[in-house]
Amino acid sequence: MSQTLINAVVISREDHTDDVAVFELASENGDALLPFEAGAHIDLEIESGLIRQYSLSNNPDNSNQYRLGILKDPQSRGGSQKVHELLKVGSAVRISEPRNHFPLNMEAEHSVLIGGGIGVTPMIAMAYALKAAGRSFEFHYCCRCREKAGFMDELQRVFADELTLHFDDEGEANRLNPKTIVEPLSATKHVYVCGPGGFMDWVIAEVKANGLAEEQVHFEYFNAEVDIEGETFEVQIKGQEAVIQVQAHESIANALKAAGIKVDVSCEQGVCGTCICDVIEGTPDHRDHFLTDEEKEDNDQIALCCSRAKSPRLVIDL
Repeated sequence: MSQTLINAVVISREDHTDDVAVFELASENGDALLPFEAGAHIDLEIESGLIRQYSLSNNPDNSNQYRLGILKDPQSRGGSQKVHELLKVGSAVRISEPRNHFPLNMEAEHSVLIGGGIGVTPMIAMAYALKAAGRSFEFHYCCRCREKAGFMDELQRVFADELTLHFDDEGEANRLNPKTIVEPLSATKHVYVCGPGGFMDWVIAEVKANGLAEEQVHFEYFNAEVDIEGETFEVQIKGQEAVIQVQAHESIANALKAAGIKVDVSCEQGVCGTCICDVIEGTPDHRDHFLTDEEKEDNDQIALCCSRAKSPRLVIDL
């Protein structure tokens, strides 16, 4: 799933909090950027070989620029910290075209947008799209405290009628209650959630436990804990004779790289989809957060950065 990158430039930077910086990007040569739909993200090459995915947070009606809100996360693998250190107005970067694995159902009777921390970014684009279309929605922004919350002025100005703020340090009564969100139950109500993994797992479990069906709950992980360990197995690439051993403590992607085979990877956590490839033979042991449950049941795709094999050998198509 290799992506062609285009040259872009940072045209603005605003530091909303100590940890959240907001960047606007435009094409280097002044050409219009490709249009995008709410929920989309792009690849951002921060420096040679360092690529991360970030959600687009601006109004989809304005695709002359792409806006990214990026949290400086000390627990990350270094991408967000590099962004905060290196990118300023005038910085040259390379970006991919927008991709959307978190689409908005514009036919829903009512939409519930839930953003936890920096997970608010795709929700902002969704809120703009829903408001422009005159659709019914509510917008919940959850954060540890007001001082850590980015985009506050914009959200309170543009979405005053739809926005509810939830801050952990303002007491139990102010915290998000997923049960009240799903009431009254409706088959045409859809919930969208993005944020830290534990927060998302809690919200998703709660809204499903209170009556929402699988197809009514939509989510996107920014990062996730993955366990790549397991039994040793073999991988063979379609049309090639070589068989590569994948050891107990390594990923398929790393085993292939060690054998001199180029593999496109980015997040290395099973959330972005960059390394997804087709499975020709064998049974995957899915450990990613990218494929849907239905896609995992088909067993014809695999995330090379984290998933393993249930069968002694996998034959894959790169």
